[in-house]
Amino acid sequence: MNAAWLDQLNWTRRGLNRRRFLHQVSAAGMATGLLSIRDIVSLNAAELKKKHKAVIVLWMAGGPSQMETMDPKPDHENGGGTEVISTAIPGIQIAKDWAKTAAVMDRFAVMRSITNKEGNHRRATYQLHTGYVPSGSVKHPSLGSNIIQQIADPELELPSLVSIGKPDGSGSGFLGVKYEPFFIRDAGSLPDNTTPTVSERRYDQRLDLLQRMEHEFADRGAEAVVNNHSEVYAKASQLIRSPDLKAFDISEEPDALRTAYGENPIGRGCLLARRLVERGVSYVEVVSNGWDTHASNFEQVAALAGNVDPAMATLVTDLEARGMLDDTLVVWMGEFGRTPRVNGRGGRDHFPRVSNALLAGGGVRGGQVIGSTTADGMDISDRPVTVPDLFHSICHALQVDPEHENMSPLGRPLKVVEGGEVIPELFS
Repeated sequence: MNAAWLDQLNWTRRGLNRRRFLHQVSAAGMATGLLSIRDIVSLNAAELKKKHKAVIVLWMAGGPSQMETMDPKPDHENGGGTEVISTAIPGIQIAKDWAKTAAVMDRFAVMRSITNKEGNHRRATYQLHTGYVPSGSVKHPSLGSNIIQQIADPELELPSLVSIGKPDGSGSGFLGVKYEPFFIRDAGSLPDNTTPTVSERRYDQRLDLLQRMEHEFADRGAEAVVNNHSEVYAKASQLIRSPDLKAFDISEEPDALRTAYGENPIGRGCLLARRLVERGVSYVEVVSNGWDTHASNFEQVAALAGNVDPAMATLVTDLEARGMLDDTLVVWMGEFGRTPRVNGRGGRDHFPRVSNALLAGGGVRGGQVIGSTTADGMDISDRPVTVPDLFHSICHALQVDPEHENMSPLGRPLKVVEGGEVIPELFS
C-alpha cells in the first residue's frame, strides 16, 4: 500500500468527517489507481444522497409585533405611525427598522397570515416548538428533536441540536436524552466546562471509576437511569475531546464578518449557528429576548431590530456565499403576534390570531408574500396558515417525514406533526 493511500487513513484518524474522507478517498484512489471511475461515482453519489440538511430558527421570544416588522399598516390608525420602506420584492414594504433584511428580501418568503389560538407565552411557546398544545399526561418532543432523530449524522461529534440563548423549556420529551438540545447561554466562547483541568490519563481513570460505580447502581435496579446518565456523559466526553469543539470559537472568523453579524448576543448567535451547520449540526435555534412589548412597543422593537436585522440579513447572505443556503432553512418567528390596537402604555398585547414569519433557503422560493391581513390588522383576509402547516413545510424542506410516529409513554403513537399540510406556494 503506497504513501498516498496511507495518508488517507491517517487523515481519518485525525477526526475528519465522512464527507471530507470520501472526497479525499476519491482523489487518492484515482491518483493511485486503486479505485475505478465507477467506484468513485458510486462513492460520490452515495454522499450526495446524504447531503446535509439543516435548519436555523431565529426565535423572537415574547412575540414580535407584526405591525412593526413584516406587516405594517401605515394607512391605518392601528399602524401606530410606523414608517415603511421598500424591499427587494417589488411592491412589498416592511417596517423601516429592517433595512438590511429589506435589501435581501428576495431571498425570503414573507408569511403574513399565520394564525393560532394560544395567547399564553408558555403554552404558545410549547406549541410553536412541539406542534402540540401542552398536556399534563405527556411531554412532547420538540420539532428539533424529531428532526434530528431522522436526519442527524450519527458520526457527528458535535451535538446535532443546539439552542443558543435562553432555553424555551421544551426538549426531547419522551424521545429521551439522546435527542436533548445542547444549550449555550451566550455565543462567543467555548461552552462551559469543556476544558479538562486534569491530564488525559487522570480523566480516563475518573471515567472508568464512574462507570464501575454506575454498573453497581444499575445492578440494584436503576438500569434505565444509569443508561441515560451514561449516554449524557459519553456525549460530553466525546465533545470535549473532539477537534470540532473549535466550531464554538467564533473568534476564528474575520473581524469584518463578526462586525457585519453584530457584536451582540443575536449577532454572535447567528454567526455561531452558521459555523455549527457548516460542521454538520442539523438544528440550531438562536433566541432573541425582549419581544413582549406591552409597553413602549415602538421603542423596544426599534432597539431589538437594530440587532436582529443585520444578524439575519448577514446570516442569509453568508450561507448563500458559502453555497449552503439551498440546504439550510432559515426561519424567523415568535410564539404569536401583538394586538393591532395600541394600549394606553404605548404597547401591544398578545394576539395569536395574526402573526408573521420569514423563511429563506432550504428550497423555499424567495421573493414572495404568502397571505394577507385586513386593513386594520385584526384578522386574516387571505390564505390562513396554521402551526401544523408551518411545521409540515419545515419538514418538507428538510426531507423529514412529518407522518413518522413515535410511541408515547401512554402507549399512543404520536406523529411529528398532527394535521396540516405543506404550504405549496413556498416551494413552487
